Amino acid sequence: MTPAELVELLRAFYVEKLGLKRRHEEGARSVGTYDFNNTYQYIISREESHLDWLRRAITDLGGAMPGEGPVPTVPQAASAAGKQSAVLADDARLMTACVERWRPRIEQVQDSRQKLMLRVILGEMLEHQRFFDQAIAGRSDLLGRRTSPSKAAGTVLPTRWVE
Repeated sequence: MTPAELVELLRAFYVEKLGLKRRHEEGARSVGTYDFNNTYQYIISREESHLDWLRRAITDLGGAMPGEGPVPTVPQAASAAGKQSAVLADDARLMTACVERWRPRIEQVQDSRQKLMLRVILGEMLEHQRFFDQAIAGRSDLLGRRTSPSKAAGTVLPTRWVE
């Protein structure tokens, strides 16, 4: 793989990762259950780190940053609970498909530093996919167990600021 081919691979991966991050931001607006929404916030934060790593790799190799892809949408459903389940299931499916699509391409990368970075990102994506699967199964301890016996009550608002 030539340096130019590596840059193009990183650029294409960046665009797809950016799309997933934007999709998860939309998902977080649709998933109001406190524990599940907290998990979305964690995933989005990690994805921001991944995008920063990719941005640095692209520019360090002399590449130009790509533009953004289309605005992602979330599945619709008749009820809030149905929509939440549909969004979580769709996110699990999207993560699995992305990892399956990129794993063979990443294994062709010869630059060990870039290959390791890409493998770490894929590994974390699989962890995020497991979070979605666990949320679908109704697990609320995705990011750890509560220290108090009380359960989280209420839901997260779809927007941060309400005036």
